[in-house]
Amino acid sequence: MSLAPVLFISHGAPTFALDPGVLGPNLQRIGAHLEGIRAVLVVSPHWQAPGLRVMTGERPATLHDFGGFPEPLYRLQYPAPGAPDVARETAEVLRAAGLTVTEDAARPYDHGAWVPLRFLLPNADIPVFQLAMPADLDTRGALALGKALRPLRERGVLVVGSGSLTHNLYEIQRTSDSVPYAAAFAEWATRAVLARDEQALVDYRQIAPAAERAHPTEEHYLPLLVAMGASSDDDKPSLVPGGMTYGVLSMDSYAWGVA
Repeated sequence: MSLAPVLFISHGAPTFALDPGVLGPNLQRIGAHLEGIRAVLVVSPHWQAPGLRVMTGERPATLHDFGGFPEPLYRLQYPAPGAPDVARETAEVLRAAGLTVTEDAARPYDHGAWVPLRFLLPNADIPVFQLAMPADLDTRGALALGKALRPLRERGVLVVGSGSLTHNLYEIQRTSDSVPYAAAFAEWATRAVLARDEQALVDYRQIAPAAERAHPTEEHYLPLLVAMGASSDDDKPSLVPGGMTYGVLSMDSYAWGVA
């Protein structure tokens, strides 16, 4: 049976929507070869809730959930249709795994979803829905959530974990050079992903170089564990190069089940 792919995308700063950099064209190349995708499910750190919530709106709005950026950024829209039927199927799959899920018909697309999708699927013609990330989620829970989502791939659902491979906003710099600690963490993560070392990725805070500096908080790292969990042993993981932005925000991303 052909499974829909899985992606972890580093969505970086909102300005990624205006400046594709290295990652944008790579996402475009992946998107151009996606076939048979029924819907796209995005898990983003910019929608956190007390528990699991699934977006069931038919026409979600585009949320500009940021401030202080160039005015053209606020005019951008991503008018993809929602996927209420698939979202309800997702709730059923998660409930069958013993999880509690509620529906949210009013939730718009946050920038963790629409910014990278502008490159991956620029025509906005494939239905998209999001799943809220529980506020108390940890690495083990994120991996388990991804595994609970895995059956959706058999139904043509592309699972996207949208976060950031490194995410220390306190050290943003106006430079194109990579700060050594951020590069070291990104290189470590890539080795672990390509080796399918789930345990290392779960325990990253104890073993990865500069883990707490790369991620002072965990919400942008956890979507990587969701994506890893949704992948299977038969999926060959691959690096989707993204480079480093602002010195400390790695845009490197990963794909499973993509030729």
